[in-house]
Amino acid sequence: MLELMEARSLIELEMEHQGLRIRLKKASLSPTPHLVEYVTGVAHPAAPAAAAPAAARMAEEPHRTIIKSPMVGTFYRASAPDAPPFADVGQDLDVGQVVCIIEAMKLMNEIKSEVAGRITDVLVENGAAVEFGQPLFAIEPR
Repeated sequence: MLELMEARSLIELEMEHQGLRIRLKKASLSPTPHLVEYVTGVAHPAAPAAAAPAAARMAEEPHRTIIKSPMVGTFYRASAPDAPPFADVGQDLDVGQVVCIIEAMKLMNEIKSEVAGRITDVLVENGAAVEFGQPLFAIEPR
């Protein structure tokens, strides 16, 4: 009888056979009310104040190569909070050397240098949200 109720999506079933009467009724599962909060606007994080002067300097020095973020995520300069940064200002880089990590959807993605050179600027604060194409590092190529 339970299978019949499920197959036919019945809430209540009553049967009588040879003087035996059976009545089955599903418990009411009324949905409990819940609060739904609607957001009417989306807040966009402001760019760090230090990034504006660095961007202005970059425009004046076109010989620099910029490493840009290949994805949206959270920028980390080191593999752990107490670890040294992968790359720092004044450091020489080789092609393929890891310069930072960007966390996206709980995955840590290593960002590698595509040019050999010296880091002249770190353009993002550690732990900051970054957008696709956002400048991360300025490099003076060798």
